[in-house]
Amino acid sequence: MKVRHRLLSALAAPIPVLALAAAPSHAAAAPRVALSGDVVGAVSHSTRLGDLAANAPVSVAVTLAPRDPAALDAFIAAVSNRKNPLYGKYVTPAQFAARFGPTAATVNRLTTYLHSQGLKVGNIAKGNLVVDASGTAAQIAKAFGTHLSNYRQGSKSYYANDAAPTLPSDVAAGVVDVSGLSSYVKLQHKSVTPAAVQPRATNFTPAKIRSGYNLSSLISAGYKGTGKSVALVEFDDYVQSYITTYDNKYSLGVSSNPSRVTVDGGSGGVGSGEVEVELDIEVVQAIAPGAPIKVYEAPNTDAGEQDLYAAIVSADVPATSSSWGASELDRTSSNLNAVHTVLQQAAAQGQSIYAASGDSGSHDAQNGATAVDYPASDPNVTGVGATNITETSTGAYSSESAWSGSGGGVSVTWAKPSFQSALSGSYRSVPDVATDGGPNSPWYIYSAGSWQQVWGTSAAAPSWAAFTAIYDQYAAAKGKAALGYANPTLYSIGAGSTYSSAFHDVKSGSNGGFSAGTGYDRVTGWGSYNAGNFITDELG
Repeated sequence: MKVRHRLLSALAAPIPVLALAAAPSHAAAAPRVALSGDVVGAVSHSTRLGDLAANAPVSVAVTLAPRDPAALDAFIAAVSNRKNPLYGKYVTPAQFAARFGPTAATVNRLTTYLHSQGLKVGNIAKGNLVVDASGTAAQIAKAFGTHLSNYRQGSKSYYANDAAPTLPSDVAAGVVDVSGLSSYVKLQHKSVTPAAVQPRATNFTPAKIRSGYNLSSLISAGYKGTGKSVALVEFDDYVQSYITTYDNKYSLGVSSNPSRVTVDGGSGGVGSGEVEVELDIEVVQAIAPGAPIKVYEAPNTDAGEQDLYAAIVSADVPATSSSWGASELDRTSSNLNAVHTVLQQAAAQGQSIYAASGDSGSHDAQNGATAVDYPASDPNVTGVGATNITETSTGAYSSESAWSGSGGGVSVTWAKPSFQSALSGSYRSVPDVATDGGPNSPWYIYSAGSWQQVWGTSAAAPSWAAFTAIYDQYAAAKGKAALGYANPTLYSIGAGSTYSSAFHDVKSGSNGGFSAGTGYDRVTGWGSYNAGNFITDELG
């Protein structure tokens, strides 16, 4: 039985979240309007423990709608269509703000209101889509016309707004979501790791990925992602000496150490997700040792997530990998809309965003229900599944099978985007592509002071981001467009004559609800990249 989200979108554009009142007269205070879809479902079946302390500090990220959504959709479609004269002519963050961002009047109405409520207005993202504010719990509750309480659900404790936030109608008219009113959702990293282990023949190393995925000749020719930055979405921290140990063992000769970019104060230091951060860094450096890595770190909250993506989009980083996510069913519809809005800006700017599709097969929800992971399901993101790869004795590609834990299926939130028009159904299918990330061919990395075998779709997402850095360097040398917003190009290749050359079609394996097969499938997408062929087929 298919599980349906509480609020479904009829279009690939963001789900409407406002019930707008008539414009107020200047003589009277504007009536307040509720932002629907902004209460976590867990509130209805959790135990209320009392009020959140009135003086508790709370930070929020208020997301504003783009100025002309229809024009923005049309622009994204044009610049990502290889047959359109505008292909590859993306905008900068400043150009996005001028053409598609909320007007200065819209931003000013919001910031003026926030100041009037005693809140401190913080960063405004380039593009004007996200405005930060902070204050005490009492101030935040009053400003957004709601109440904040502490709750317990089983062993989990969190705070949340009891009812939908409200805003004066003239302010609410431009608002998509208020992130930070709840601490319920914690994003999970998509990797699995056992205790420290000894090397084994099937462990995935830099030499194996380079030979297996046809990267060696590109790297030997100097295409190492040089000058093409890769951003990593992280909610934990890493230890540089562990990264250096990995680099030295394989003589990677990386161009520079990764750099931290802290958002909202950062992640709070090394924690249980350390292995995820170190895996992501080491995968990128194994494939594209010349690519500068920017490790964006933020608190693991919905406001932290929103601000982190806004920071990456503001910096216009060419390629991004996210190995953290949560089921669509475990998020609010307005939260999904908020992140989607920022990711639309990324698509307009030609940023390639990759996200792990999840490690629970076709049943991604916390309660085990059939669901897909977000942000991998966002139409502006390339969802990446995981495979087990087999190589010949000389290291050449032999075969690949789908990993049973590879997340995939059908979204209950996003309508089928135009690039998936040939697929069955009315909603977005996930994933789009895949690479190695299964337990039969685990990545062998150095993390937390030891060598470990690690697997999961979070090993596959940074692989595609690193490959994109190499692609973009090659494209620049040829005077051609970067890969940019990748999905339309990937699906065009999938439906074209070069598919069997550019991709490895994964035809065996299942994730529980779906099976791999010829061409596109909801376990591995179009399959894994054949790097050398993919690039020369596309760029010459």
